[in-house]
Amino acid sequence: MIQNFDSRNKDIKVWINGKLLHRDNAKVSVFDSVVQGGDAVWEGIRVYNGKIFCFDKHLNRLLESAKSIGFVDVPSITNIKNAVFSTLKANGMKNDTHIRLTLTRGKKITSGMNPKLNQFGTTLIVLAEWKPAIYQGKELSLVTSSIRRLSPLFLDSKIHHANLLNNILAKIDANNAGVDDAIMLDIDGFVAETNSTNIFMVKNDVVYTSLPKACLPGITRELVIDICKNNNIKLIEKDISISEFYNADEVFTTGTMGELARVILIDNRKIRNKGKILKSIKNHFKYLTQQEGDILTF
Repeated sequence: MIQNFDSRNKDIKVWINGKLLHRDNAKVSVFDSVVQGGDAVWEGIRVYNGKIFCFDKHLNRLLESAKSIGFVDVPSITNIKNAVFSTLKANGMKNDTHIRLTLTRGKKITSGMNPKLNQFGTTLIVLAEWKPAIYQGKELSLVTSSIRRLSPLFLDSKIHHANLLNNILAKIDANNAGVDDAIMLDIDGFVAETNSTNIFMVKNDVVYTSLPKACLPGITRELVIDICKNNNIKLIEKDISISEFYNADEVFTTGTMGELARVILIDNRKIRNKGKILKSIKNHFKYLTQQEGDILTF
């Protein structure tokens, strides 16, 4: 599955360090750290019915990631929120919107790896697009990738960084197999996540998901865990083998861009999909998106 261009995005304006620029003119310096080494942190945020969903959760994770990799001159939450509000207002976006919020270490005085070369402060980019949930109405086929998800021994998944080559290589495996996405195993051979989402399975009315060791502890993942806890649905976080996923009653992925999506095939094994737990969780999730969020006032 590949996303199609939405003509509504033809003339969108993008925020870069205080300026709203037409998408054709929205550029960063070749000396910016995001160009030099993928040295940035980011969040994907969704707008539902005039409200920004889980805004504070995403901003807290953005700033924690920036702190973890030693960013300096980081904008305040208030300034970041104002940048997002201004971008949405400039584009008239109140629904069906996905925001790619990126904070880079900033521009360097000359090319090189050393963060001491970054002497201009961070770069804040707010890219908001008309983009409904990309898996809406779709059922996914997955393949197990040969690429392992990094462990904290190499790079902690709690840091939501923009150096996504590890995930891109897994996505190439999915493309080569002619499926939607790839499952990535951790260093011990257990399922971590897909190249772009967290993953859950249901067996005998119990929901299972991977321990957040190699996987990103996603915001939507956290919401699903809370939904289960608040609605008497048993949930267990544990190491899960790929064969357990093959034999699950239901399998689904979670993420801001794709929301909750049913998986019907893994490595050419059909998933039974005989239960109704995913349907119940989806209904609770939809209710949350309708009730919660920072209200847009323009």
